[in-house]
Amino acid sequence: MTTELVLKWTLSTPALLGLAAAAIALLLMLIIRFRVHAFLALVGTSLLTAIAAGIPAGSVITTMTSGFGSTLASVALLVGLGAMLGRMLETSGGADVLTNWLIEKFGEHRAPLALSVASLLFGFPIFFDAGLVVMLPIIFTVARRLGGSLLYYAIPAATAFSVMHVFVPPHPGPVAASGLLNANVGLVLLLGLLVAIPTWFFSGHLFGKFIGKKFDVAVPNILDAALGVSSDGQKDPFKSSPSVGTVFSLLLLPLLLIFMNTGLNMLGSAGVVDPKADWVQWLRLLGETPVALLITVFLAMILLGFRKGKSKTLIETVVDSALGPVCSIILITGAGGMFGGVLRASGIGKAIATSLESVGMPLIIAGFLIAAIVRLAQGSATVALTTAAAIVQPAVLADASLSAFQVATMVLALAAGSVFAGHVNDSGFWLVSRFFQMDVSTTLRVWTVGQALVSVVGFIFVMVLYAVATMLA
Repeated sequence: MTTELVLKWTLSTPALLGLAAAAIALLLMLIIRFRVHAFLALVGTSLLTAIAAGIPAGSVITTMTSGFGSTLASVALLVGLGAMLGRMLETSGGADVLTNWLIEKFGEHRAPLALSVASLLFGFPIFFDAGLVVMLPIIFTVARRLGGSLLYYAIPAATAFSVMHVFVPPHPGPVAASGLLNANVGLVLLLGLLVAIPTWFFSGHLFGKFIGKKFDVAVPNILDAALGVSSDGQKDPFKSSPSVGTVFSLLLLPLLLIFMNTGLNMLGSAGVVDPKADWVQWLRLLGETPVALLITVFLAMILLGFRKGKSKTLIETVVDSALGPVCSIILITGAGGMFGGVLRASGIGKAIATSLESVGMPLIIAGFLIAAIVRLAQGSATVALTTAAAIVQPAVLADASLSAFQVATMVLALAAGSVFAGHVNDSGFWLVSRFFQMDVSTTLRVWTVGQALVSVVGFIFVMVLYAVATMLA
């Protein structure tokens, strides 16, 4: 299906805003007030919204399944493979081993900091959803060991992945915006780190401490499917207590493979290597996130299973036990993508962006607001960032007085707006809600507020950099 649809009728921007608000209100009412399962509520609301937006009857289902399928294409493999890896780390005792090492090195009172440092490092090349799923068994084990609300440990780590994903290349949003605005990607990366790390400190580390005291969320058992008892009476038949080196190898392997992919892509863009060369394309294939995770899962089966003398049947049982609990997460996340896809197809993002373009305010502030409102309206941070970049592109390219430093901060301002207040039309919202097993109202108060904080705090740091760049220009 093409992304451009000929609607049966064209709604004005206020009408589109009203439609989006009504759709979100209906969705929240179904889930919170009437306790309709989130998957059913999302699919039903998507259908009604598509009809109300004027999408032709023959294109309604195609539009819905397109949003559903595109989300699953990026999420299902990552969640499934990540859950398998996490399940093996959990049941083998690897998560306990790494937890003991982290606590020994950082101390119990710095455990959330230790988890966040690891997440910041893993978040450099790994997408938010894949990184979070791989880290979950470690987060859950630390939370069980030390006690207290899961959020005290999980929010700083999840926010670390979030800030790296939205501000730092090679993630797709900042890379795409850099291309549209002719920004230097290396400079965006450097300044992105200067924004991402302090933003994480305030919006993840400090906010995590606060929210962990306010909401007592128990550690879920979603990764704890029972394996039964082995023939010799062992209660945990897959447990083998692997070495810290083995656990680190399994966590670092996908990071290194993905980083290789990114490095080759950047070298190809710079003309250092031929991006069409067979050896480059094969190595890049190994570094694609699903392939990197698949290789790591097979290696985990060898290191944690076969080399420890575990039977083929037991290894199969462990791997299979990871999929059942995450099926609901995958479907709900896909349905969240469906809802966002319908809103995008209605044209709401483009209408809002075009209306704000002529408001008459400093370009960097207008870009931030465009990205933030488009994000609120249709859910996808990447779409919000690229939409805002396309809108401000003519003005940025026409202004010869802008330095490379200022253009890089412009990209980061759009990135800050694109992460603002992720809520029920964002697939990442449902990923966090289901994995942390929080209800919708709690997730709104925890994750949505936290993402709004990331956006605003990040934008403040961007404006500081922009002011410095302006003074130096």
